[in-house]
Amino acid sequence: MEIKRLPIEQPVNKLKMKATAKEQMEQSESSHDEEDEGPTRAKRGKPEVVHNGLLRPVKLSRGDLYKPPTADELNQLKEAESLFHCSLLKMQMEELLKEVSLSERRKQLIDSFVQSVTEQLQTVPQTSDMELSDLSWLSGGVKVPFVLVPKAAKGKFHMAPPISVTIIGSYPLGTCTKPGISVDLAVAIPADVLHPKDALNQRYPRKRAIYLAGLAQHLAASPAIGAMRYSCLHGNRLRPILLLSPPGKDSSSFILRLHACPPPGFFKPSRFHPQRNNIRTDWYTVTSEPPTPHYNSSVLGDMLPRAHLQFLTTVSSQCAAFAEGVALLKVWLRQRELDQGVGCFSGFLGSMLLAYLLSCHRVSNTMTAYQLLRNSLHFLAFNDLTENGITLAKGPDSTAPSLAEFHTAFQVVFVDPSGHLNMCADMTACTYKQVQHEASLSLQFWDDPTVDGFHALLMTPKPMIRTSDHVFQLCELVKLQCCCKKLNLLSELMDHSGNYVLTALPFILSLLQRGLGQRVRLLTHSLTPDPEWPVESDAPKHNAQPPLSFGLLLNPEQTASVLERGPPADSPKAEEFRQLWGSRSELRRFQDGDITEAVVWEGETTCQKRLVPRQLITHLLLSLLLSHADIPESCVRYIGGMLDDVIKVGREVCSTGEEESLKVVQSYDDLSRKLWTLEGLPLSITSVQGAHPALRYTQVFPPVPLKLDYSFFDREKYAICVFSTMNPSRLPSPVVVICHMEGSGKWPHDRVAIRHIKAAFHISLGELLTQHHHYTCQPSPTHLDVWKDGLVFRIQVAYHREPQVLRESVSPEGLLIVRDNAEAQALEMATMQRPLLTSTLHGLQQLHPCFGAVCRLAKRWLGAQLFSDDITEDTADLLVASLFLQPAPFTPPGSPQVGFLRFLHLLSSFDWRNNPLVVNLNSQLTAADYTEIKNDFIASRESLPVMFMATPSDKKVSIWTSRGLSLCAQMLQRVVMVAAESLKILEPQLMDTSQIQDVVMRPPLDPYDVLIHLSPKQVPLLSQAVDPPHATFSRGILAGRVANTGGALPVIDFNPVTHYLAELRDAFGDLALFFYDPYGGTVIAVLWKPKAFTPLPFKVKTGSQGTCLSFPLYLLINFFAILEDFRVMGQGLVKSVEPRTDRWVV
Repeated sequence: MEIKRLPIEQPVNKLKMKATAKEQMEQSESSHDEEDEGPTRAKRGKPEVVHNGLLRPVKLSRGDLYKPPTADELNQLKEAESLFHCSLLKMQMEELLKEVSLSERRKQLIDSFVQSVTEQLQTVPQTSDMELSDLSWLSGGVKVPFVLVPKAAKGKFHMAPPISVTIIGSYPLGTCTKPGISVDLAVAIPADVLHPKDALNQRYPRKRAIYLAGLAQHLAASPAIGAMRYSCLHGNRLRPILLLSPPGKDSSSFILRLHACPPPGFFKPSRFHPQRNNIRTDWYTVTSEPPTPHYNSSVLGDMLPRAHLQFLTTVSSQCAAFAEGVALLKVWLRQRELDQGVGCFSGFLGSMLLAYLLSCHRVSNTMTAYQLLRNSLHFLAFNDLTENGITLAKGPDSTAPSLAEFHTAFQVVFVDPSGHLNMCADMTACTYKQVQHEASLSLQFWDDPTVDGFHALLMTPKPMIRTSDHVFQLCELVKLQCCCKKLNLLSELMDHSGNYVLTALPFILSLLQRGLGQRVRLLTHSLTPDPEWPVESDAPKHNAQPPLSFGLLLNPEQTASVLERGPPADSPKAEEFRQLWGSRSELRRFQDGDITEAVVWEGETTCQKRLVPRQLITHLLLSLLLSHADIPESCVRYIGGMLDDVIKVGREVCSTGEEESLKVVQSYDDLSRKLWTLEGLPLSITSVQGAHPALRYTQVFPPVPLKLDYSFFDREKYAICVFSTMNPSRLPSPVVVICHMEGSGKWPHDRVAIRHIKAAFHISLGELLTQHHHYTCQPSPTHLDVWKDGLVFRIQVAYHREPQVLRESVSPEGLLIVRDNAEAQALEMATMQRPLLTSTLHGLQQLHPCFGAVCRLAKRWLGAQLFSDDITEDTADLLVASLFLQPAPFTPPGSPQVGFLRFLHLLSSFDWRNNPLVVNLNSQLTAADYTEIKNDFIASRESLPVMFMATPSDKKVSIWTSRGLSLCAQMLQRVVMVAAESLKILEPQLMDTSQIQDVVMRPPLDPYDVLIHLSPKQVPLLSQAVDPPHATFSRGILAGRVANTGGALPVIDFNPVTHYLAELRDAFGDLALFFYDPYGGTVIAVLWKPKAFTPLPFKVKTGSQGTCLSFPLYLLINFFAILEDFRVMGQGLVKSVEPRTDRWVV
């Protein structure tokens, strides 16, 4: 008989070194790009990776090791010392710049393709004049990339070859970076195709779009051109562009973007003054002729790209690090999703910003790329362009608008060198405030020596769902068209050429800012992505845009307030307040005697109060904006508490455990005070400390005070406890309390005698608590159970020298030996480390109200994925604490949802093998401590746990992940992989209205070999499952009653599944691993260990579990006999045992 393990697909190793900059910034780079670069020399001191993934230094010869540094090396060392926290940051910057720069082979490919396209464009055939509305000459299914509304447009058009084809943008400037390489080509439309009055009534944008369609028709027949698509420059529908890809295997290497532009000097810039009108009312059905600043800016943008390139070329030639500084700024913007879409802070704006700083001498021409980036971020952080715009024009003509005139037309002002164009015309004030916030945050983290600023600020993506505390979406945007009419925004609608989304957006943002007030620190919105469509399709209409998303960065001090207090009733602002809130506003008298307008929102529990912004936003949008369009409430989709269901406690009142935890803490505080005041003990109490997750608000399902109905219980004679004959799902779990007694010479120096003394203290404490406070107490040798307020407190007496006594032993020669052991470590953790951690995390909860909820979500996910035995509760709490103490590049989480997403990101992206996770509790660690921890970690990596966590009281050992933990490298790899997949699935699901979010709470059971299905009726905590039963029974519990203190003690912490699991591990732990969800799971997953398939030499004591082969005798495991043992051991609890024999064969 042959036993073998079937080969299975191995999961991706997530524990290798962190991905290099190339892996993160370039996904589409061809594998052969570097082949033509030639061999590279090995750099001195460059680290290499050995087979186990650990970083090892390269061995140097004696001559290289003691070779004196050159003058250039000395200058670099001095620069690194003065500019960077360490030389590593300088090297990281240099490597990043190398990876995002274009290779020589890529440049040659681009130049060749540009030359080929230019030659093709020179052969465009010329056609005769025809009406602008006559498109019959277009053949081959090519469409015009423009929404022709209104359809009527005067003018003539004919096709002709361009008068010039010029490379513009970042490529000739040397600032083009990977990924997403785009090369811009300006195609000048012949002057005889245009008319000087084409700026009126969208005639120029239409001719521009038709000219692009003619170019697409001509290029479609060329074999030198690959795929062709249309798009819009930064989402501006008035500025369509033609996207060309090279043919063959290089089709994804880069994109060539064709811009149709008027010939130089064709239009007068003064024609496009922000206060001038270029769309006539009789053509667009508007009663007046308002200015059209956004339309004017679109036309101006086509007139000035060559001048902008010339200006930037002149500036960059004076600064050697200009291109590298722009590249770093582009990477920074890309990671924050600020460089794409309508109104974005594009790479072009970044180049212009750096040019402005150089021209104003705010930065020096000799600065490095790192200095240019820092100074750019400093300028953005401390200069508000929404109030004080800036200009690059040094001597504009008299017709150029002033900055004040620009501010009256646009929210953000940054004027180009001509003095006529506002380069931030489409940017909203909220977008610029987001840029300011991100720049300020980046500077804060970069100046912190304890933060890895490079990876946090340049290598970590920040999508909205992971950055904002709450997100909400506005769906069915087509309804906004009616809102524009009702809100009298037709002039703005004409200026935006019918784009009702961009027209209504400023009004929506203003309305939200007025309503949210101090509840939010930052309001952001999504930037509509640039649309792309085939040249054979019509241009997408405005209703084809994705839902508009808004992000809220909450102010924790204000956001949960249910009261919106307004001005006094006799104040002039009272009427404005009533108009804003409508029927929700009412007069109220307060305790200070004031009578003011006020709005009161619904919310009893912390869970409900966290979602007060949802009520507020829904009221504002539905009552004041969408009510004009008859839009249902479902069009406003709020993504703030969509994961709360898995940690809700109770069904009558929605709660995520904060109120229940508070009751436990209050009862504990009362018990602690009473313990301090007890008299009659032989020794006084020196400290009373909690050592339970509920006392730090992090227990997934905290104990609920119970009022027992003793008619449902049986009680044995002379017994102090009662046991239930009904469903035991509501039996209480004990809250552990550590009670330290004072030191005295009367304490014995023998471990057994100390235990006897502690047992005597348990008896004395129980008698005194019963005598003075009438508590029901049950003493035992190891603890004292106290029944108080419907809760069970388990008091454990501790003696501070007991761990030291456990470490001491006497040799046969009479010598005293002090040796650490597992028993002393466990006792020290239970009586000293865990109480200290509980009090510290309790303080963190007071600073960040959502800390406990994030911990509960994280531990609920670990339990649902069957990882609770690998990552303990204390470890999970510390992981979450690191998100609040070292949140870079984010702010501390302001909601459980965003905290949970960052928890998954931390698990999946942190380099556990090569870096320690430092949790700086109470900010006790300094930069020197961080360096010491890192050095000790590298020196002792082989002997340290696979997941290393350092705290102020534990810098070298990582006690929270090294003891009582079965986490090995393979299991950590599994945790990392599942966390990455969960994050990959969950984030899109939260933003998608049609998907279910709790799928990440359902474990994949395919990798397991055996599934033990439990009878749901015998699982005590079934109500805590991800899919709880529709009906639960709690007989023996009086609902809605005040919890009692006296009476008989109920059965404590009864869970047959836990005992069954312990027996399985005790009996078969050497052959298999057992996984279980402790929160109501009904499946125990079994994974055979590799050694279970290895024949062993025959021994008499193992003969009952195996089958003998031939001589010499070997033993093979009888798996089916073990499966039968699973059934027998769990009789009454086990429903069925399902062997997955497709994964292993006997």
